Amino acid sequence: MTDHAASPTEDPSGTPAHLPDGERRVRDALTSLGLEASVTRHGRVSSLAEAAAARGVTPDRLIKTMVVRRGGDDYLLVLVPGNRTISWPKLRALLGVSRLSMPDAATALAVTGFERGTITPLGTTRAWPVVADARVTGVISIGGGGHGVGVTLDGDALVAALGATSADVTDPEQPTA
Repeated sequence: MTDHAASPTEDPSGTPAHLPDGERRVRDALTSLGLEASVTRHGRVSSLAEAAAARGVTPDRLIKTMVVRRGGDDYLLVLVPGNRTISWPKLRALLGVSRLSMPDAATALAVTGFERGTITPLGTTRAWPVVADARVTGVISIGGGGHGVGVTLDGDALVAALGATSADVTDPEQPTA
């Protein structure tokens, strides 16, 4: 794993010492899944385009991880390219359900261990099913478990390692007026 702004002190596994819990969980997950990745620490950003530029990718290669509730204590994670949004009809059809919702920020934190803006499928405190939009292929960047931290890796390898379902579940993002 390549680290673009890592602490010079590392633990025996090669992970920089004194990382916040979320970042450590992500790095541990990358190691346990055998995924090659580059970690970039760029600090807080104010837009998806700014985050993509800081990570050296185009907005369609920056992948958002969305928490979706099917019902009760039943959640899943949906990987969405930065220039797209979830297509609720497509996702409901794929899952065979008539209703889905997005939890509030406190619930998303409780079910993943990550606050909004840092949610990633790597290192969640509980394993949830993952659906990856069919466009999550090639070089991508996802959240690294902390604000201003990104993980760049092969999307195909990530989808395979997570056992994610790959399907067309998004629509192009519509510009706001």
